[in-house]
Amino acid sequence: MTTFTMRRLDDMHCHFRTGALLEEVLPWTVRYAGRAIAMPNTRPRAILTADDVVWYRDQILRVRDAMPVQYPFEPLMTIEIRDSTTPQMVMDAYRVGAVAGKVYPLGVTTNSDEGLRDFFSTQIQETFRAMRGIGMLLLMHGELDKPRTLVTKREHVFLPVLCRLVDMFPDLRMVLEHISTKEAVELVWEFGPNVAATITAHHLYLTLNDVIGDGIRPHNGCMPMPKDFSDRDALIEAAMSGNPKFFLGSDSAPHPREKKECARGACGDYTAPHLPELLATKFEEHGKLNRLDGFGSRFGAEFYGLPLNEGKITLTQETWCIPEQCGMVVPFRAGLPLRWQLV
Repeated sequence: MTTFTMRRLDDMHCHFRTGALLEEVLPWTVRYAGRAIAMPNTRPRAILTADDVVWYRDQILRVRDAMPVQYPFEPLMTIEIRDSTTPQMVMDAYRVGAVAGKVYPLGVTTNSDEGLRDFFSTQIQETFRAMRGIGMLLLMHGELDKPRTLVTKREHVFLPVLCRLVDMFPDLRMVLEHISTKEAVELVWEFGPNVAATITAHHLYLTLNDVIGDGIRPHNGCMPMPKDFSDRDALIEAAMSGNPKFFLGSDSAPHPREKKECARGACGDYTAPHLPELLATKFEEHGKLNRLDGFGSRFGAEFYGLPLNEGKITLTQETWCIPEQCGMVVPFRAGLPLRWQLV
């Protein structure tokens, strides 16, 4: 096989940022994705209300429409769920097009300094019930930052919270984002049809050794942090299993180079410039290229209740090297070869 054609991707977890960085990073995703979930933890303006949703969607569409080549692309909007989020706020956001509410537990990732503290307060339970009633999805960064908890154990500590939420809200569609452990894979596999998980491209490549095993490699650092070889193996198996509970969410998270290469570097891997190529290379490596369309283009749409993309993308089998830098950001696996290239 020298070429491979599939539906345009649905990237169900993407960070587009704002301002100049938005203008730089969005066009990469627009080239190959029919839709992408726009994460709401933006700064200086977080996406918390219906007005924020309208504002951010307008910013994204302005950049999309200014591209010299036009592609069929729709941003899927979200709001951030905080302790102060009310049922009315989520219903208003839903009316203007937000498809999901995203929870960042306090202090676990970029711009989570005002993240959710209490998953089980009376107000938040009412908010989750409102989301269930209108069909709005609950997306969760599945980590907790607790005292005496290593960063590699944060997902493990969060999973009992997830189990309790699933018991309390069996009809609320939930997505455990960017899972990174074998334990999370097994739990999602066992839950009912209302629970799914996204898997990133970079977690299919990395273990903790790639971050701190041979010197500190800041451009591999992300949250959740990559784990053990057995965890990576479980993620690869889940992504390539054909099980519709596991689908693509790249968590492509751009930071300017100077914010990664510093005393306290930002976490996030920037995969948007070559996401289809990363996926095709890894799926082919495991003899499962035929499963990529389901993982990247079908299962996410079905879980969100969306029609499948009609457009296609084509990759050709041609070894090339990832650039050392894309604009102000260093891409994931910069300088390393890939076996597939987007036409």
